Amino acid sequence: MKVLTFGEIMLRLSTGEGERLIRAGSLQMNYGGAEANVAVSLAHFGHDVHYVSKIPAHPIGEAVKHHLRSHGVSTDLILQGGDRLGTYYLESGVGERSAKVIYDRKYSSFSHLSTGEIDWDHTLDGVGLLHVSGITLALSEELRTITLQALQKAKERGITTSFDFNYRASLWSQREASLAYKPLLPYVDIAFFGELDALHLLGLERKDPALPREERLLQYYKEMEREYPNIRHMASTFRDVKSSTVNDLQGNYFVHGALHQSKLHHIDPIVDRVGGGDAFAAGILHGILKGNDPDVIAAFATGASALKHTVRGDSSLFTEEEVHQFVDSGSGTIVR
Repeated sequence: MKVLTFGEIMLRLSTGEGERLIRAGSLQMNYGGAEANVAVSLAHFGHDVHYVSKIPAHPIGEAVKHHLRSHGVSTDLILQGGDRLGTYYLESGVGERSAKVIYDRKYSSFSHLSTGEIDWDHTLDGVGLLHVSGITLALSEELRTITLQALQKAKERGITTSFDFNYRASLWSQREASLAYKPLLPYVDIAFFGELDALHLLGLERKDPALPREERLLQYYKEMEREYPNIRHMASTFRDVKSSTVNDLQGNYFVHGALHQSKLHHIDPIVDRVGGGDAFAAGILHGILKGNDPDVIAAFATGASALKHTVRGDSSLFTEEEVHQFVDSGSGTIVR
């Protein structure tokens, strides 16, 4: 099945461990972005993945294409034009000091993408799954229209659609995001969002804080299922941050009225947290595409995310076999 992801890929410049941007003499280069990271993971899992974006027609743009192709992602649908590739700077966190991200993506080629540049009728030919994220919606009004058009066209063709909320407070307000997200939801089959998204972006009523968090999440998911019966799959993670380099991670996957949870992963030390959520999303999508058991899907996706924390860069480089070897798919729980 052909998989399509749509979004912006950026140049990442990051400090070494223990260094601050203000004093860094050199920075490490990587390429990444939410939808590109999902594409790379799915390609490593054996899927036929195509990436849709717009990049400048100069050597840095060619380097982006080389990066994607080296991981098995097709670049045949990438447009070229404009003057610059979006960039972000990452100051690595250590101990109690959190990581810090500074975006430099204004006026990028992708952010200037206009309605009509992408022929969705052609682009969606042979596609079985389309994945987009809320980060794209934050970049321009035009991109909100383009993303909505893509989802609408996909649903007309019976293509499965996936939407990761991926809210970034540094890009826009909760109110702005809420107004942009809601028109998309009737065209979504798979949604990635957690409790805070349910409260602040969807405006759902706050559940009893005395309830265990998995019970609250289940209630939010059931409420969303009633309001949007088209959204058949929902997923998110619980992350307990002990320090910048020590986290506990547990995955949640909701389908057919039940919440399936993975075992708890204690990640110590974290090499690079960026892209962990994208690896989780790719793991969920992979399991759905293969028709796996919900417990296996939850365990696989969380294992894929935990493994991503052990490698540098935005992208996860693990195969399906490596993830299965890492996880025990029978050790999760079910909340009904």
